[in-house]
Amino acid sequence: QEQLVESGGGSVQTGGSLTLSCAAFGFEVRDYCMGWFRQAPGKEREGVAVIADHGTTSYPGSVSDRFYISKDSAKNILYLRMNDLNPDDTAMYYCARKRKTGGACSRGASLFALWGLGTQVTVSA
Repeated sequence: QEQLVESGGGSVQTGGSLTLSCAAFGFEVRDYCMGWFRQAPGKEREGVAVIADHGTTSYPGSVSDRFYISKDSAKNILYLRMNDLNPDDTAMYYCARKRKTGGACSRGASLFALWGLGTQVTVSA
């Protein structure tokens, strides 16, 4: 059964760092466009990082110099390293897999069909 399981969330102070992990089951992360998304209460889900099957990454400007997505194909795990966190980064963070292999790898949530349950990140001032 295909499944994504996130971990690594928690509470940190402004300026702190966290690394989120997403273990994949039933498929290989190396074969798909994978992404991290976040959703804060009352806000739309936002793509914060994607990584294509060949390794190209994409970030929005709000996190491009602070967040880093990577994958370990041997362990079949996706990571998100988050540095210099601030209260605006507080949200539930989700790992996701694109619906199909191949094609463009962009941050639009509608492209992604397999989602984890999420891990909460809370940043205090």
